[in-house]
Amino acid sequence: MTVQTKGVIFDLFHTLTGLESEWSDLPVTSDFLGIDRRTWDGVLHEKSRLRLTGELSDPFLILRDLAHQVDPTIGEAKIREAVAIRTRRFREALQRTPSANLDALRRLRKSGLRLGLISNADTMEVASWAECPLVGLFDFEVFSCDVGLMKPEPAIYRTCLDGLALAPSECLYVGDGGSNELVGAKELGLTTVFVSGVIAELWPERIAARIASADHHLKWAHEVPGLLRL
Repeated sequence: MTVQTKGVIFDLFHTLTGLESEWSDLPVTSDFLGIDRRTWDGVLHEKSRLRLTGELSDPFLILRDLAHQVDPTIGEAKIREAVAIRTRRFREALQRTPSANLDALRRLRKSGLRLGLISNADTMEVASWAECPLVGLFDFEVFSCDVGLMKPEPAIYRTCLDGLALAPSECLYVGDGGSNELVGAKELGLTTVFVSGVIAELWPERIAARIASADHHLKWAHEVPGLLRL
């Protein structure tokens, strides 16, 4: 693996970001709106293609669509307040990227590996990307809302691979496994690395299945250089 590996592609949220409990002191969107967290997560990840592909880009319309799928009685004023809180939470989450992950990315780049990023994210979630300490550490970045594609669609991985000028067999894909990203990457021929540390706090019941679908399992993203024996 170490001889052939020329690049590493990372997921962003729940992979490079820290524990959600440390993202911000502000409430999570579901709590603020009075929606059950599990119900909210289902809508957020399984019924929101329009926001993730950028077809729906206005933050208010995105959040109203999500909230009203669960509770159509939530008022517009409440939703606008939730937009402001959610946008700030994601800004703080990106700004608080663990220093160990930043150091690991620098180490990987210093070793000569090309680094890519693929994130399923809407415009609200990456609105503050330019302020994030991760900026400048990747050779190529792909945000689903910018390219009109989303994981696990093969085309989004190919977009990043083309940007890195690498073949799937030359790359690792590192992620928490959300959106079946590890399955999609593996089917395309990338070596997959499941990172479980962040989701252990949120969805520990999902870990076993994701370990089974990955080639390697690490607790934290900053352990990737060790996996590659750098």
